[in-house]
Amino acid sequence: MNSYEQLLLRHCQESDELIVLTAENRGHLRNVPPLLGNRFIDVGIAEQTMIGMAAGMAVRGRTVVTHALAAFLTMRAFEFIRDDVGIPNASVLMVGMVPGLLSDGNGPTHQAIEDVAIMRGIPNIGVFCPMDIDEFVEGMDYLITDGKPYYVRYIGLPPVAAHTEPFLPGVAEVLHGNDISSPDVTILSYGFMCRIALSIIPLLESKNIRVRLVNMRTLKPIDEWRIRHELEDAQVVVTLEDHLLTGGLYSIVGEVLLRNHIPEHASVFPIALSSWFKPGRLQEVLAYEGLDPVALASRIETFFSTHIKESVVHE
Repeated sequence: MNSYEQLLLRHCQESDELIVLTAENRGHLRNVPPLLGNRFIDVGIAEQTMIGMAAGMAVRGRTVVTHALAAFLTMRAFEFIRDDVGIPNASVLMVGMVPGLLSDGNGPTHQAIEDVAIMRGIPNIGVFCPMDIDEFVEGMDYLITDGKPYYVRYIGLPPVAAHTEPFLPGVAEVLHGNDISSPDVTILSYGFMCRIALSIIPLLESKNIRVRLVNMRTLKPIDEWRIRHELEDAQVVVTLEDHLLTGGLYSIVGEVLLRNHIPEHASVFPIALSSWFKPGRLQEVLAYEGLDPVALASRIETFFSTHIKESVVHE
């Protein structure tokens, strides 16, 4: 039994009000259905029905955890999420499977690369994007008892770095470079791309570029203080995400800039998807999209070097 299954089982044992639903996506939940009995329901390929059921149970005092492919959960069931979960602020957690580039072998219909934009646009709905299974489980442990609706990008991958802070909505964690004063480059990222960012750091540091990496964790609520701090402290801020450029982290940073005094030296370099990606094995997708560590390090180094030259000219 994996750690997420253990978490769900424990919460079900502690509370009679927790219900687990899935839309024929139970690969990560293989062991719990017999143990949960009638508190586990697989609705089949019917995401809209699942959200409608979940909302109905939630407004009657239950907490419901739902699971479906991220693309179908956020797009096919959008109206149900907006009207039945968002408006009544119902206690429904919506776990999206194979989000972003993790849907590597699938075509555009199965790619959830606008999911963050869709979900964060709904009032009352939070957005949590963990980078590994440990962060996912810790965050779900918190959110199950929090009582607020959330969309969660599921990441079942093992940790690649030790987490520095306990999970708390709206609070980012610095994974690298917390001891650096005024870094050359700060990378703001989340989810799967935060894992890739860790591989970029030694490549940039070999070029004498001092790097800070921030795991944003929740994109709604967002850690606005952290974004403002990095814009003021770093020479260049990179937003790195496996999401379309519109509506994701880059858009969030832009909104923060507009709401606050913009530092004169602030320079933001967005790295995101411009359209649907070409299906393939994950490493092939990363290489084709210029999102593998070597390509990313080169892109960031080039942007940073250009920024430094322009700063010297202006001075």
